[in-house]
Amino acid sequence: MLKCSNLGAAYGDIVALRGIDLEVKAGEAVALIGVNGAGKTTLLRAISGLLPTTGELSFDGRPLATVPVQQRVRAGIAHVPEGRRIFPGLTVRENLEVGATVRGRGPRLGEDFERVYDLFPRLKERAGQLGWSLSGGEQQMLAIGRALMARPRLLLLDEPSLGLAPRLAEEVYARIARINEDGMTVLLVEQNTVLALGVADRGYVIENGSIVLADTADTLRHHPRVRDAYLGR
Repeated sequence: MLKCSNLGAAYGDIVALRGIDLEVKAGEAVALIGVNGAGKTTLLRAISGLLPTTGELSFDGRPLATVPVQQRVRAGIAHVPEGRRIFPGLTVRENLEVGATVRGRGPRLGEDFERVYDLFPRLKERAGQLGWSLSGGEQQMLAIGRALMARPRLLLLDEPSLGLAPRLAEEVYARIARINEDGMTVLLVEQNTVLALGVADRGYVIENGSIVLADTADTLRHHPRVRDAYLGR
């Protein structure tokens, strides 16, 4: 579904990604792990079209290099950004409606609300509440729900456990696992390696803007380099 070949990206003169080779197959959950500043967020931004890239980047075999951001969303790529980015002044329901803007209002909009509410019941309870007033965990659920309203085929998740207490982080990841089990393809970046590899089929380790390891999630969990650097003995 998604393929990066020798992908590069930079912020001005500062090279952030170099020689990235990465694939995500339909139906998979793939984790990209690494320390802060390794290039995880930059890679998601590149896939979403928020950064110019070099090399090859394709979605369903279609080159993305010249495809603008909004067309990538229409093609089926939805991005849940780091920090959640809840729209201030909008209620929970209105934030969800923003996610559906790219495909317009239609007869299936109600079905999408119910799907999100079934996945995150607390959002239904707080539908009329301002989104920014939710707890951190609820805001993360809202950000994911907003992305799902676009009916994506590939869901990009950037640090979904960031700033959450362990119990809430586990709750959010239980929902991510369910989303994937329901057929959604997921690419997530995360510093919490235990949570990320717990839901992923495969994983990549990124360091200093380059992929240094790639394998099944189970193999990475037991790899000495991953265990020592990210999991602890």
